[in-house]
Amino acid sequence: MINQPLEASDNLGKWDFRITVKGGGFSGQAGAILHGIARALVHADPDSKPALSRNKFFTRDSRMVERKKPGRPKARKRFQFSKR
Repeated sequence: MINQPLEASDNLGKWDFRITVKGGGFSGQAGAILHGIARALVHADPDSKPALSRNKFFTRDSRMVERKKPGRPKARKRFQFSKR
């Protein structure tokens, strides 16, 4: 997944990257690395932008974790209801 922007812009084997990613899971981190590599390639070579945007490498996944609400153990979970 991480090599996809390099393959789309014919830069496979031409660049070395050192990447540090924190938080999220493996899939989210891979998506963030893919997005960052695509942006770096366009910064280095603006002519590669059409090939990268055709494959939608600039689309950011905007989903975020919902905040914890007061009086609840999690964002939507409620404490167990007791009649007595």
